[in-house]
Amino acid sequence: MQAWPIVEPSTPFVPGWHIDAIIEHLEAVSRCLIRNLLINVPPRHMKSLLVSVFWPAWEWIRWPERRWLYSSYGAQLSIRDSVKCRRLIESTWYQARWGDRFALTSDQNTKGRFDNNRTGYRLSTSVGGAATGEGGDRIICDDPHNVQEAESDSVRKGTLDWWDVVMSTRVNDPKTAAKVVVMQRCHQQDLSGHLLEQGGWEHLCLPAEYEGPCRTTSIGWSDPRTEHGELLWSDRFGIPEIESLKRSLGSYAGAGQLQQRPSPAGGGVFKRHWFRYWQPRGANLPPVTVRLPDGTQASIIAIEAPYRVDEQIQSWDCAFKDLQTSDYVVGQAWARLGALYFLADQIRARMDCPTTVKAVRALSEKWPGTLAKLIEDKANGSAVIQMLGREIPGLLPVNPEGGKIARAAAVSPLIEAGNIYLPHPQWAPWVNDFIEECAAFPNGAHDDQVDAMTQALLRWNEVPTEQVICLYQHHQISPI
Repeated sequence: MQAWPIVEPSTPFVPGWHIDAIIEHLEAVSRCLIRNLLINVPPRHMKSLLVSVFWPAWEWIRWPERRWLYSSYGAQLSIRDSVKCRRLIESTWYQARWGDRFALTSDQNTKGRFDNNRTGYRLSTSVGGAATGEGGDRIICDDPHNVQEAESDSVRKGTLDWWDVVMSTRVNDPKTAAKVVVMQRCHQQDLSGHLLEQGGWEHLCLPAEYEGPCRTTSIGWSDPRTEHGELLWSDRFGIPEIESLKRSLGSYAGAGQLQQRPSPAGGGVFKRHWFRYWQPRGANLPPVTVRLPDGTQASIIAIEAPYRVDEQIQSWDCAFKDLQTSDYVVGQAWARLGALYFLADQIRARMDCPTTVKAVRALSEKWPGTLAKLIEDKANGSAVIQMLGREIPGLLPVNPEGGKIARAAAVSPLIEAGNIYLPHPQWAPWVNDFIEECAAFPNGAHDDQVDAMTQALLRWNEVPTEQVICLYQHHQISPI
């Protein structure tokens, strides 16, 4: 990165493998190996400098005749990167090496546009701005959405219409031109979601924290990370920085902007505002703030946990492989009081079979009043049942009927009716991840918590019981 001090003289360069990944895919575009490239990457990870500053300056070294059209949600952002790119090209360092390849013309050399004497140019515009009559060999959109306006259906749809009708149609030669969109995800129906639904785009997705194996791209690249939670750019955004971003963004925005997997504001099959909450008796926790489908917020008051319930059960969703898989093992403790269902406790971790056996023992000891323990009879679940069948009573193999979505749809009326109570998130912080997984279902990265929940609720609504069991016995549920 010898050119770095020219565009960022006061900021030291911090290398990262994700930089090489982006460069590798941009070079594939330059060599006509990729025609449509979508890059999803967290904010402040050098995407604009790579795509909008260094790349066109590099490509002009070999192909100065190529014409570039750049856009962003704001004209000032497009112009900012245009100025940096021009500064790099005009620098002594650049001119000493490639000054004989082309020269910038004086009659068209502004902040928003500059031409060279080999018929190439770099032109900047904005989303929804005045349509340019120029065409391009490279159509680039860098941050099409202002994240503060992404929840507005009209603004977001306007951006999609602008791309479809205006920007994407400006290619000079449909057989050779390339399009690149680089952005952080901010909504399921943002431009990234729109393009992925259309198909025909190479997708380079770089989440801030590793969540499991991703698809290998057409040029043979795959994410080098192997451990869940491994960071994308740890030398610059370490654990403290990522955790700070999570707190400031919140779970909804963090899922999109950091992890590149947005879920709808209200939720999909399960809406966020459908869930109700319980708190330990005497806790006096504040109302739970939830996001409504229209983007507004509402407050839900948590009820006090009942002393007695009609029945308790456990529900287990076991992983297929071992500690190296991306799947989680989830064990949930549920309680029923009439038509109300309380999620009382949860274990969620990556476990091999022996560790899963220990977890089933632990949850059973913690909740001795649980008679039925539902374990899906596949993956490691079958082995767990076999190993613990003579030790722990009530292990019931379950063979789910229908697909995941069908099972979720079957229990969704219970949640919509306000019959499902979760622990207050301030008392059991893992509930935030539970809600996000439910809201993202069936398009989220994981569905293990959803599977365990639907398994429990379907059991109760198929096999009613009148047994009365003491839930609290004068003490409160202890969080995980």
